[in-house]
Amino acid sequence: MSRYDGMTVNERLCDAGLIDRFDAAARARNRDEMIAVLALVELADQAAWIADTIISNPGKYGY
Repeated sequence: MSRYDGMTVNERLCDAGLIDRFDAAARARNRDEMIAVLALVELADQAAWIADTIISNPGKYGY
């Protein structure tokens, strides 16, 4: 069982203290950094999809 089970992406990032780093990467459209940060919160298998989804429509996600 992971400490992140049941948490949303934002909850995971906040819990790990990585939300600011992820937000900066998202605002910069830095896909590689977004993926690297998501991997740190056990989302490596979904990281590319999450990053691409945000980059494709950043306004929808607040970026």
